[in-house]
Amino acid sequence: MCKKAELHEHGSDPTVTIPLPTFADVLAAAERIQPFIHRTPVLTSQALNNMFGAQLYFKCENLQKIGAFKARGACNAVFMLDDETAQHGVVTHSSGNHGQALAYAARLRGIPCTIVMPNNAPAVKQDAVVEYGATVVLCEPTLSARLSTMQDIMHRTGAHPIPPYDDALVIAGQGTAALELIEDYPDLDIVMAPVGGGGLLSGTAIAANGRDPSITVIGAEPAIADDAKRSLETGIRQPPPSTLTVADGLRTSLGEITFSVLQYLNVHIVTASEDAIIEGVYRMMERLKIVVEPSASVTLGAIIEDPLLVAGKKVGIIVCGGNLDVRNYLRV
Repeated sequence: MCKKAELHEHGSDPTVTIPLPTFADVLAAAERIQPFIHRTPVLTSQALNNMFGAQLYFKCENLQKIGAFKARGACNAVFMLDDETAQHGVVTHSSGNHGQALAYAARLRGIPCTIVMPNNAPAVKQDAVVEYGATVVLCEPTLSARLSTMQDIMHRTGAHPIPPYDDALVIAGQGTAALELIEDYPDLDIVMAPVGGGGLLSGTAIAANGRDPSITVIGAEPAIADDAKRSLETGIRQPPPSTLTVADGLRTSLGEITFSVLQYLNVHIVTASEDAIIEGVYRMMERLKIVVEPSASVTLGAIIEDPLLVAGKKVGIIVCGGNLDVRNYLRV
């Protein structure tokens, strides 16, 4: 079980602590969100197993509600709100999967939802949020503008903020994907997941450690955006990457809570080049016959570049999402 660690926020009173999510929180989340999510399938490929001399088990969160694991954390956070808080609605800033996930969860509970999005967000992403019944508020494409716009909405409406990853309830919800994977394949040696802000990876680490501490948890990120790897190596959270990796869902840096979880549970981070990430997309499409976004193939990309990482092992891989702009991707 992950300890109730003392987590001091930058610039805050050092006597104030934030409890880290625990394995019990993941178990509770699994029961809470079960009616609202898919128990996604696990796929295997003998061809891929032969390529890498390992047994690979792909947990297909690309087939999850809204096309990504984010539905798990959003549902857990939304359904944990008390009725008085929930009636004022929820809000977040997101140009990706978290916005759709929160809109989906809020619709299930029947409460208002507002998603702050940069004004350069693709229309297809804005439309997806609206289709789930949420209100989109556009702002300038800067973090400061997104935060200030969200704060204004909170002050005007009383809406409750649901962060995309650095939140104990969100993390616990994300950990349910690994929990299901390990329940289906309890003899895994390694579990791998992509890492951006760290919500999925920290939840995965908590679930794996709680179910079987002998399982090695490995995170994967782009080599040109390796802030998580450098954060854990130096013991200091690194700023978000300035480079634009093809794995656009992994362009953010670790949060304070996720960083603390990954540190405490000694999670190892590996990287993949841009070419390997793209090759991973191709191989998963070819061999598993599934649509995945590049952020979901960074794990396989790391294996492609370092097969010894998994040689002779049973490896569970969280396929984080499949929200790929297929029309643009296939355009020659």
